[in-house]
Amino acid sequence: MAGRDGAAGGTGPQLLERGGGTPLWAQLRADLHRRLAAGAFGQEFPGELALAGEYRVSRHTVRAALQQLRADGIVEAARGRRPRVAGQTAITQPLGALYSLFASVEAAGLRQTSIVRARDLIADDVIADRLGLTAAARLFRLERLRLAGGEPLALDTVWLPGDLGAPLLAADFTHTALYDELAAQSGVTLDGGREHIRAVVPSRAQQRLLEIPRGIGALAIDRLGYAGGRPLEWRHTLIRGDRFSVLAEFSRQAGYQLTLGAGYPR
Repeated sequence: MAGRDGAAGGTGPQLLERGGGTPLWAQLRADLHRRLAAGAFGQEFPGELALAGEYRVSRHTVRAALQQLRADGIVEAARGRRPRVAGQTAITQPLGALYSLFASVEAAGLRQTSIVRARDLIADDVIADRLGLTAAARLFRLERLRLAGGEPLALDTVWLPGDLGAPLLAADFTHTALYDELAAQSGVTLDGGREHIRAVVPSRAQQRLLEIPRGIGALAIDRLGYAGGRPLEWRHTLIRGDRFSVLAEFSRQAGYQLTLGAGYPR
């Protein structure tokens, strides 16, 4: 088959042969295999409509090809969601920096939105102890389902001392960062912290909520955030392992510190 872009190889689409012995969907599947191997598409796999127009075939043909690519473990495709290459990680976060998940997602070119699942003032003696507070201290709790590009990314729960978090009870977290709201409403900016990151197997309920594909794990991140040496934030985040990764840099001179088997931050 001669390529529509004039090359037998390359990353452009190949013309499909109509009326031959091989079904169009099978030809499409084979050509998408070829293009992926050649490095086509980068971080964004085309949707059904785009592929139908590019190859001049019906969406039924495209769906049949994508269904087989999904069975092959090459592409992840779900109803109502744009297909993407399996195993691609949309967000990579460098270690050793105080970061905002909101900012990291937006920096990756994806719109970060949130669905608030819980927001209240509660008492929790375990979390209070981690924040250096009395067992009876009131805490602000915010639980959100975090979306990146309209698809579930993380289930995130944060606790703050009640006096700092109370002004956030009326904040709109649909498309904003907690740290920005905290700075604006309470005048507090975190300046450091510790994280414990570990691989976990999500529960079935968590798999459904985050729409985690079968066989994909997740990362659990526990963060203790500080401001002026005082612990002010305890956060637990369950994040999809196929959409998020961490990156460490090191050098011969400075190296980097890695603690194996460390317990939770205190």
